[in-house]
Amino acid sequence: MKLKLIFLLLVMACTSISCAQNNAISFDEDKLLERMEILSSDKFEGRRTGEKGNDSARAYIIEQFKALGVSGYNGTFEYPFLFEVRNREFNATNIVAEIKGSEYPEKYIVISAHHDHLGVSGDKIFNGADDDASGVAALFSFAEYLTKYPPKHSVLLVAFDAEEIGLRGAKHFVENFDNDKILVNLNMDMISRSAKNELYVVGARYNPALASILDDFESPNNTKVLQGHDGTDGKQDWTMSSDHGPFHMADIPFLYFGNEDHKAYHKANDVFEDITPQFYKNAVAIILSIFKSIDAVSL
Repeated sequence: MKLKLIFLLLVMACTSISCAQNNAISFDEDKLLERMEILSSDKFEGRRTGEKGNDSARAYIIEQFKALGVSGYNGTFEYPFLFEVRNREFNATNIVAEIKGSEYPEKYIVISAHHDHLGVSGDKIFNGADDDASGVAALFSFAEYLTKYPPKHSVLLVAFDAEEIGLRGAKHFVENFDNDKILVNLNMDMISRSAKNELYVVGARYNPALASILDDFESPNNTKVLQGHDGTDGKQDWTMSSDHGPFHMADIPFLYFGNEDHKAYHKANDVFEDITPQFYKNAVAIILSIFKSIDAVSL
C-alpha cells in the first residue's frame, strides 16, 4: 500500500506525456498485423482453453517472445494452473515474459491480454481476431519496442489463459504474485476494430494519478481516446469486463484499453479480414505512449 501511495503522489507530479522518455514510438506495423493474422487463423482452432489449438497458440506466442529476445519470468514462460467450473476440470496456462527495468527492477508494470478464445462449435471456428488476438499481437510490439528502449520499471508481458471462462488466468496471477510490487496493470482486449475510430480507456476514475495522465494526454495520431464505460456515463460498465478486473479487486491501479462491442463479438465472423488496420496500429501507438508516461515516474 505504501508503494501505491508513493506512486500516486509522484505520478500526479508528472502528468503529461511530455514527462515520458523522448524515444519515438516505433514498432513494425506490418509485423503487428502479420502476427495478429496468424494468431487468429484456423490453424489455432479458436484457442479454447484446454484444447490443442490453445496449446499450439501458446507455443507460437512463446516462440515470438524468444525471437524478440525476451526472457520468461523467473526463467520460464509457462505458468500452468488447474481450475474447475460446473464439475469440469480445466488445465490452463498463463504466459509471462519479463523485461527488466533499468532503474526500478523490483517494481512492475503488468501489460496484459488474453490468448484464449471460444474454440470450435460445429463446423464454425471462432477465431477471435479482435477478441483477443489483437491484444496478444500488441504484446509483441511492446516487446519489440522495450528491448530497444529498456523501461525504468520492470515490465511483465502477460498473455492470460481462460479469460473467457471467468477471468481465471488473471485471478490466478493476482492470487499468486506479490501485489505490492505491481504499480499498475495495462490490459488490452479488443483493440483492432472501430468504425468510429475511438479507443476507450477505463480505470482512471478509480485513481486520480492515472486520471491526470489521461486528462493531459494528446493522441499521437488521429484516433480519439475516450474515458468512459466506467459507471459514470450511463454506458455499459467495463470495470470488471476483462482481465483487469482481478487487479481492480486487489486494489491494484489499472487501465483497460478496448473498443465498443461490434456485431462480430463472440461470433465466428470475428476475423482478421474485418479489423480496422489503421485504427489498430494507432491504438497500439497510443497505449505505448501512455505506458511511457507512466514508466517515466521515478519511485
